[in-house]
Amino acid sequence: MYLCKRLAANSSKKTKMKVHLRKRQHSKTGSISLFLEIYKGTTTTPEGKVKNLRDYEYLNLYLIDKPKTPLDRQSNKDTLQLAKSIKAKRELEIKNGLYGFANEFKQSTNFVDYFIEQTEKRKESAGNYGIWDSTLKHIIRFAGTKISFKEIDQAFCENFRDYLKDTAKKSSGQPLSSSSVASYFSKFRACLKEAVRKKIILSNPAIDVNSPRIIENIREYLTLEELKEIVKAECRYDVLKRAFIFSCLTGLRWSDINNLKWSELQKTTDGYRITFHQQKTKGLQYLDLSEQARGYLGEAGNPEDRVFTGLKYSSYVNVELTKWMMRAGVTKNITFHCARHTFAVLQLSLGTEIFTLSKLLGHSELKTTQIYAKIIDEKKREAVNKIPDINI
Repeated sequence: MYLCKRLAANSSKKTKMKVHLRKRQHSKTGSISLFLEIYKGTTTTPEGKVKNLRDYEYLNLYLIDKPKTPLDRQSNKDTLQLAKSIKAKRELEIKNGLYGFANEFKQSTNFVDYFIEQTEKRKESAGNYGIWDSTLKHIIRFAGTKISFKEIDQAFCENFRDYLKDTAKKSSGQPLSSSSVASYFSKFRACLKEAVRKKIILSNPAIDVNSPRIIENIREYLTLEELKEIVKAECRYDVLKRAFIFSCLTGLRWSDINNLKWSELQKTTDGYRITFHQQKTKGLQYLDLSEQARGYLGEAGNPEDRVFTGLKYSSYVNVELTKWMMRAGVTKNITFHCARHTFAVLQLSLGTEIFTLSKLLGHSELKTTQIYAKIIDEKKREAVNKIPDINI
């Protein structure tokens, strides 16, 4: 574990602490934030390197860059005076030996316990709660259950990010997708930000850590014409054919289709609805079914029976899926998950708003759904280029 490596560091040398008022300009907003840099001396690492120790206290105070009016200049003057007052207060605390005592106690708080507390606050939002809960599991796998805030520095944050990118696995044993990595690290960073707000720590150690990039993989999907062709084509396993087409018509993931039970299907005044907990996010999902989609479920069985009895994930099933596509004249590299992509692209092509689609897919963040909007934009560009040259 990463933690074991860090605990070997030597304690810092006693030295006179110094407080500096610093400025940092934000490239996006142009505003200038004020913060305190508190120099605490040095420490020697197990490798014999001398490392400076600093605390950073972000004041949430901002100066107007290049003030143009008397009001702007007065605002900057007042803000700067307030920042200097806070600096003087910290210097007095240091002089009287008070600085860091209460903070030291707070920083000994168990980070995992605090993260659990923050996770529980999200229970009302099932999708968001699922992401926080998954993040918690990866934090524990990475660093264990006993880690204090004082042990979380920038290096820890960078190593946790790299763990998510390079080492962490799904329950299936597959690596995390880049969107999952970005989402989990975002929750980790948000928890640290909340700890700053609660004054458990002076600054967020992840503030200067680059966020993981979301890599947009090529998403294969079936066109409406191709979907019609696979409906007509023969498939060796009827349950596979029904489940795949059902996914094309509903957008459900393999895991949710595989676990779907008859007790989760309800008859409503307008048709049919399924109510289930998503396997990925643990969020509660309500999904209305078209008559067409209901038809692919087959005849109802016992409440606790799986709807798609006999459906299982194996290399044989994957091979048959490929053969089925070939019989239908589809030469794309189609996996079961492509059925979900097919649903998304067809919905946007037929005019469904992206916010509605996001709800249908059970996405907790709209930006995940926006990837499909880019596919539609590409199709539009292809469409306008289909008009032949009229000058010939």
